Amino acid sequence: MIESIVITVVVLFAALLIYAATRPDTFRVERSISIKALPEKIFPLINDFREWEPWSPWEKIDPAVKRSYSGAVNGESAIYEWSGNKNLGQGRMKIIESSPAAKVIIKIDFIKPFEAHNTMYGPCPYISKLMGIFFSMDKMVGRKYEEGLENLKALSE
Repeated sequence: MIESIVITVVVLFAALLIYAATRPDTFRVERSISIKALPEKIFPLINDFREWEPWSPWEKIDPAVKRSYSGAVNGESAIYEWSGNKNLGQGRMKIIESSPAAKVIIKIDFIKPFEAHNTMYGPCPYISKLMGIFFSMDKMVGRKYEEGLENLKALSE
């Protein structure tokens, strides 16, 4: 009886590992919203990390978060670092591309609770594929994206 249970558990575990290996090698988290405001009004709120506090949902997770800014004041090479509670973690963002009133690309380096380096798309190593079976990055981060976009819309319109 015990031998049958052990064999079943081993087979199920092996199946889980094999299934994880078949998952995609990349991931992407993105959301969109229609905002009835000129790009020139929205762009400075995104292009300057110091303007994120009123709209970013992550800013509200830990009222005691420690923030630091370095590099350029805004736009390309602007850097924002944070260290917060266990729900916020620790990390760094850097604007790596900025086109006035058109596009901002940010590289995100998470340090805690887990290390990751992304622009919310990128490679998905095996351990992430395995974790993705139980935790959806798209759902976890996507909800915050939606909240942030709604806040940005309310500020801009």
